[in-house]
Amino acid sequence: MSRHVISTPDAPAAIGPYSQAIAVGSLLFTSGQIPLDPKTQAMVEGDIRAQAERVMQNLEAVLKAAQCSFANVVKSTIFLVDLADFAVVNEVYGKRFAEAPPARSTVQVAALPKGARVEIEMIALRPAAS
Repeated sequence: MSRHVISTPDAPAAIGPYSQAIAVGSLLFTSGQIPLDPKTQAMVEGDIRAQAERVMQNLEAVLKAAQCSFANVVKSTIFLVDLADFAVVNEVYGKRFAEAPPARSTVQVAALPKGARVEIEMIALRPAAS
């Protein structure tokens, strides 16, 4: 089974030796997205809500580049520097999954790249080619 690199200019460029996402067969594995503006590669300004919104926009762009949407996501992992941010991140995240949300884990971590307060990665089931 071959693997394909998924890349889009509508999400931040990788800041290390990784791809935005890898498609293998019917599965898509996104790398964790932090709240970087894809145009400037700078962290977005603002509170945890602004950071979570940017992360979800970045993930949406990566999913779209693989012909997927949030409806295709089967598993998410959310990394938070402070679990006190959980309610706000959950609200922002939940707006994208009105029906049949994916399985999910949320963990608190000591730190994230570039001082981000939230990072999210996803696994999606790719639609069958027509």
